Amino acid sequence: MSRPQVQDRFAARSTLDTLHGSAYYFRLAQLEDLGITTLARLPYSIRILLESLLRQCDGVQIAEDDVIRLAQWNAQAPQQREIPFKPARVLLQDLTGVPCLVDLAAMRDAMQARGGDINLVQPQIPVDLVMDHSLQVDHFGSDDALMLNSRIEMHRSRERYAFLRWGQSAFNKLRVVPPGVGIVHQVNLEYLTQGIWVVPAGDGDTSLVYPDTLVGADSHTTMINGLGIVAWGVGGIEAEAAMLGQPVYILTPEVIGVKITGKLPEGATATDLALTVTQTLRKRGVVDKFVEFYGPSLSQIALTDRATIANMAPEYGATMGYFPVDAGSLDYLRRTGRSAAQVALIEQYYRAQGLLRSDELPIPEYTDTLEIDLSSIEPSLAGPKRPQDRIALRQVKSTFQKALVAPISSGGYGLTDLKQRAAVQANGSGQDHGELEIGHGALVIAAITSCTNTSNPSVMIGAGLLAKKAVERGLRVPDYVKTSMAPGSRVVTEYLKEAGLLEALNTLGFNVVGYGCTTCLGNSGPLPQQVAQAVTGSNLVAAAILSGNRNFEGRVNPLVKANFLASPPLVVAYALAGTMDIDLVNDPIGSDLDGNPVYLRDIWASQQEVADVMAQSAKPETFERLYRNVEFSNPDWNAMSGVDNLLYDWNADSTYIQKPPFFDDAAPIQDICNARVLAIFGDSITTDHISPVGSISADTPAGRYLLEQGVERKDFNQYGARRGNDRVMARGTFANIRIKNRMLGEVEGGLTLHYPDGSLTTIFEAAMQYKQEGTPCVIIAGKEYGTGSSRDWAAKGPLLLGVRAVLAESFERTHRSNLVGMGVLPLQFKSGQNAQTLGLTGEELLTIEGIHAQMQPKQDVIVTVEKPDHSLFSFVVTARLDTVVDIDYYANGGILPTVLNRLLANGH
Repeated sequence: MSRPQVQDRFAARSTLDTLHGSAYYFRLAQLEDLGITTLARLPYSIRILLESLLRQCDGVQIAEDDVIRLAQWNAQAPQQREIPFKPARVLLQDLTGVPCLVDLAAMRDAMQARGGDINLVQPQIPVDLVMDHSLQVDHFGSDDALMLNSRIEMHRSRERYAFLRWGQSAFNKLRVVPPGVGIVHQVNLEYLTQGIWVVPAGDGDTSLVYPDTLVGADSHTTMINGLGIVAWGVGGIEAEAAMLGQPVYILTPEVIGVKITGKLPEGATATDLALTVTQTLRKRGVVDKFVEFYGPSLSQIALTDRATIANMAPEYGATMGYFPVDAGSLDYLRRTGRSAAQVALIEQYYRAQGLLRSDELPIPEYTDTLEIDLSSIEPSLAGPKRPQDRIALRQVKSTFQKALVAPISSGGYGLTDLKQRAAVQANGSGQDHGELEIGHGALVIAAITSCTNTSNPSVMIGAGLLAKKAVERGLRVPDYVKTSMAPGSRVVTEYLKEAGLLEALNTLGFNVVGYGCTTCLGNSGPLPQQVAQAVTGSNLVAAAILSGNRNFEGRVNPLVKANFLASPPLVVAYALAGTMDIDLVNDPIGSDLDGNPVYLRDIWASQQEVADVMAQSAKPETFERLYRNVEFSNPDWNAMSGVDNLLYDWNADSTYIQKPPFFDDAAPIQDICNARVLAIFGDSITTDHISPVGSISADTPAGRYLLEQGVERKDFNQYGARRGNDRVMARGTFANIRIKNRMLGEVEGGLTLHYPDGSLTTIFEAAMQYKQEGTPCVIIAGKEYGTGSSRDWAAKGPLLLGVRAVLAESFERTHRSNLVGMGVLPLQFKSGQNAQTLGLTGEELLTIEGIHAQMQPKQDVIVTVEKPDHSLFSFVVTARLDTVVDIDYYANGGILPTVLNRLLANGH
């Protein structure tokens, strides 16, 4: 790493005498000595941010006033002022990494075209890219599934991976973890983070010590908060700016303290706790806020359980779900193979800075607090459409049956015939157990998947013990259930094997299918043909259960309408039952070899059983061995050759990688006149609705484009894998099969009406027609627009469709920021107003006035509506340009043009 050029504007530099000699750090207590703050009252997460500002204060990007204002953080009324946060590193995965590097490659071209130095377009801080999002479950239920899926992944993704190999050579400070190692957030937890940075200082042989911090181009970057690392998910465009040395700006946050008391009862898992936290905090409302956990029972929560809770921060809406560093954090680092010297230095540094939490220290001041009693946690699931909709296990059957008949407008399925059945024979596993019948609620996918839970030995071992007991009782999974297990890292496979549990999981069809996000991401792969025909032919509400974090409509599999999140043991239990239409508390899960009923309670592992196995199987040397030289652990990746050239040689015929138009001249900031409504959406429109990540259908604009380019249907791959090609992604915007445009009533899919003729067409084709006509477009939506993944293409796509503004009742944090970052104006209705109350139908022309470069943060602007009869009315909305930085980005056409302009102007 290059030597940082540090300044010391508060005389905070101090020496730390370590086991390996002297190092220096920026002492937070100096701010206390100067009378600026009282550290003990600040939440630990704020203290970490404060250290970053203090250490990197240069009077330009970070001013002395930024340090002082954050040091004087007021719990009850944090100042509405942006914090220029410069993280220690950036984390990417392959689906976000490809478009990030595509943008940087295009920025180099733009730099050259404008006479600048292309060498300036280089990451200024370390960047880790973990390749985990491309693996699909094509093969399952067999010992060779891992090998076959990995082979297909390398074939499908060869062009993308070759591009990443070029990036690995072309960009400094980029470390790539190849396919087949694990899920990005688990690899980050187990290996990438060292907890602290020790780097050569800029003034000689001394070293500078500071905490690890990061931003990641993936929502669940927050998982590392469980280890006490300040980090959150940002859009890819913000990640690119951070890579190039620009601060990531956030408003000074409120910090909600969550007090943890009590002890988890038997039968409850970390997943159940995480789902309860998600439901509680989503109801409380923590969007744009930090959540920090404290209380007498915090020390009793295992680090891996903390990581499970922190991972779900995007689902409860918080920027972070932070657990301060304490003795449990240090113990985890030791158990996962970090050196004794490294852990000793972390403890020494965090103690010296007042960043090491213990039960004896004073509790910081929080904006608000709430309490979660662990003893009240009960076995739970979430679904069937949103992760915050927790259902107690005892209520799953009744809740699901109510959802079947509830109106679609109320989140149900609107069924009138609950007895519909279909015949299905086998699941493609090679077994033939005769013809079976399935009905509504039939479980066609059961997946142990996702970073949220596969990082946690307690629930993974719990699943293995349940499988072992089930096999011993003679229970088996019905043939129509597509079972899979995608551990978060190879370490999981090792400890399951060491514990003698892998064989039982294999017997039930939960063979390892690969190391990646798989089903949680939407890469569940196709259902076996007979199952797919049964589901579609009888219009069944089929179900999936996964140990994941996202169950939005259309995400898991296009044929599966009901999706439930659950702990890995419950995934196995429901797979054995083969249906969600069952009460596992009171109904038998199946029958043993003698015909006796077997209940869930008969095969559930106790906490002590799980603890005993964990103590025997999880060993530090396993982590050390499997992560040694991990960057070179995949022979197929090693065999790919990279091109040693700073400029990328774009291939005009590529269907994966194309030069994007984001550096073309942006339209000047001005009023938006006579815009057409491209679509009107309801509440909780997710980034999956806006820019789906899953399969591409042949009868969609994206599918037709690929066919025209000579791509065979079997090689379409997913939208997520095509993120390096703006032509595909623009066509895939608003193409989710479950999205509902209210201009068309309850019709599903990416359709709209083009006006003034009122013709029915796809959203993409209508947008292209409006572009030809020179007509700007707007999107209208309800509450929580843009929930879900921090998906930059959910902002890039609308921009390419000609969307100039989005009017919504409220925005999710990251997506609002992404819209600004792409030069799309987020506008928020005043309280009590929305499309319905204002009578907007989509037939109108909209003019938005008051847009200019001298706008103030959160300034009101006027929307004037011209109805088809030419009558006019107006209403006021708030421009969600929350900071002066937002206004600057928007005025320049987005973050990327802004950064390019700065590089050209400053020469660095």
